Amino acid sequence: MRTTVSQDGTSIACDQSGNGPAIILVGGALSTRADAGQLAALLAPHFTVYSYDRRGRGDSGDTPPYAIAREIEDIAALIAVAGGSAAIYGMSSGAILVLTAALQLAKGITKLVVYEPPLVVNAAHPPLPSDFVAHLDHLIGSGQRGAAIEYFMTRAVMADMPAEMVVDIVEHMRQSPQWQDLEALAPTLPYDGRIAEAFMTGSLEPLRQWSLIEIPTLVLDGGASPMWMHAGADALAASLPQSQRQTLADQTHYVDPAVLAPALIAYCAQ
Repeated sequence: MRTTVSQDGTSIACDQSGNGPAIILVGGALSTRADAGQLAALLAPHFTVYSYDRRGRGDSGDTPPYAIAREIEDIAALIAVAGGSAAIYGMSSGAILVLTAALQLAKGITKLVVYEPPLVVNAAHPPLPSDFVAHLDHLIGSGQRGAAIEYFMTRAVMADMPAEMVVDIVEHMRQSPQWQDLEALAPTLPYDGRIAEAFMTGSLEPLRQWSLIEIPTLVLDGGASPMWMHAGADALAASLPQSQRQTLADQTHYVDPAVLAPALIAYCAQ
């Protein structure tokens, strides 16, 4: 592990591995750099890989008050560690963060790859409640970390699924050995809510800002993911001036690193 210091003084922990052009891995909600370990190992023969703990997670620090701009500064600090330029991969809400960062950090980003940013662009998925982030803040502030995870999963991630199925999935999560780890990360859920909320309204309008991104971008989704994810990926690819679109067969939102890595290698090594 190594650390770098972001613009506001927050310590950001990252792992560096491999040799070659730099690539930075940006995780989604409830994830740490450890979750990128297998993907990093598969990429390391081709790239110098930087996987990091987003602020408030794992070994990274956290300096209140939270702002998306601070997370963009974290990415800028990692680009500096990488020598001033890097390809960037973003997953889920981390993909939205990467796209937002690209509007400000274009000179330091060689290529973008995003996997299933949660973009609600039609009626196939309910929009986020108008008080989504406020309610997450309340639950975290009152010490209800488990309830915050359930709320995030049921109202954002799985809002398009039958209620009975959602209840079963959440109960299975609660019984898993990883539940305590998820609760430790729960205070960062409002961060991901703030990143994603403008893009989960059912409208295409928020995506129009990304038409200014001229960085070559690969937009990925999984063939077994729900239709609203496909619609969001299609809309994103259409909004980007330099995009390629690819669906990874049989994959869901929890993509297999062994399937994902070849797509990243083929695109970013061009």
